[in-house]
Amino acid sequence: MTKYPMTLKGSEALKAELTQLKTVRRPEIVASIAEAREHGDLKENAEYHAAREEQGFCEGRIQEIEGKLGNAQVIDITKITNSGKVIFGVTVKLLNIDTDEEVTYQIVGDDEANIKENRISVNSPIARGLIGKEVDSEIEIKTPGGLVEYEIISVDHI
Repeated sequence: MTKYPMTLKGSEALKAELTQLKTVRRPEIVASIAEAREHGDLKENAEYHAAREEQGFCEGRIQEIEGKLGNAQVIDITKITNSGKVIFGVTVKLLNIDTDEEVTYQIVGDDEANIKENRISVNSPIARGLIGKEVDSEIEIKTPGGLVEYEIISVDHI
């Protein structure tokens, strides 16, 4: 079975969500179903059908998270010696050579990626162009807006 890379932080977030779904959300839904059943005829009971639908979404999410955690290869970047090379989990500071604009990205797994928080997927074009490169390297990355040249300013294991 294929293992998918995930940061320690991402793994802990999924575990917290799973715990919340199993210990808080699931019992709430069961209580909602029980309450809706007391209202009588189930065929025309909108509360009952809504609660059952919500239960289906909750159980689906639980299965999805368990599957992701089961196939995850959790990587704690803080335990890896910093060699100055870009690898999964590092935080990279880049300088756009054309605009002199600095950007910082953390390279994470697909499920953890969030561009608003500057976390990019290991499978994104930028991350694929960065992996294996070292500090002070200049690289060209093909983006939808065209070719962009970056210089790697720093690589941090945080």
